[in-house]
Formats: sequence, structure tokens, C-alpha cells
Amino acid sequence: MKKLILPIFLILILISCEKEKIAPIPANCTEKWILVRMTGNFANQPPLVGADMDWQESLYFYPNGKFLKSRERNGAIVEAGGTFQITTISYQKYVELVYDSENELIATCEAGLKEYLMVNSDSELSGTWMACDGPGLYYEKLGFICAFNGDQ
Repeated sequence: MKKLILPIFLILILISCEKEKIAPIPANCTEKWILVRMTGNFANQPPLVGADMDWQESLYFYPNGKFLKSRERNGAIVEAGGTFQITTISYQKYVELVYDSENELIATCEAGLKEYLMVNSDSELSGTWMACDGPGLYYEKLGFICAFNGDQ
């Protein structure tokens, strides 16, 4: 009986430690994420949500590996895009965004065209800009926007 307890215990540990997988984007769909929470750099400052945030932002991921980021601030809309891929750094999954050109939407600690979003779960991403005094940006997946051929 004692010999059975250890293998069962090890199997339970391995199952419980499995990382949540990121679902692939269906071929005819766009995955939409929105900025839902913004945190500041000061202790005891509550997060900003909804209309209280400094700006509103959406991310669109396409099945061909491209993305679009759209930001609305004070009635003005700015958009930028590029390519994305899922990458793992030190056992943590990230969405790596590589922008087509320099722009004000790149939320990163380093110079360049790359931005990393940490995959917290299948429905939440968070920016890494807060590591260097940028705001904490938290995105929630709204779901898929799918286009269908007029065959229905």
C-alpha cells in the first residue's frame, strides 16, 4: 500500500502544476482583448478602471500572426500593429508583440519595437511596463469576432 501512495502523490502534483494552455485562434476569427485595469506607481493608490483610466485600449490578434492595438485618449484614436508570437521566458508565457514601426503605443521598458504581455491566464494578460515605472496594464479577453462566408 505504501508503494502506491508515492506514485499517486507524484501524479497529483504533476497534474496540478500543469500550466494553463493558450487556445489557438480559429482560422476565420479575430481575438479581441480590452484594457480593463490600470495601476499607478504609488503605494496605496487604487487601480483605475473603465472611464477613470487615462485611456481606453483594445488589442486584436489575427490567426495569421498579426495584431492591431487601438488606443482612444481624449477623443483621439491611435492605432499600430505588427506581428505576435507566444514565447516562454523563465517558465512564464508571454505574448511578444513586434511593431511594424516606432509609435507611442509601445509599452515597454526598452528601446525598440518589442512589447511583452505576460499571460496570467487564458483570459488575462498584463503588461510588463510597470517593471520600469510605467503603469500596470491589465487586459481581459472579450472573445472572438468571427467572419463567415455567406453560405448560411
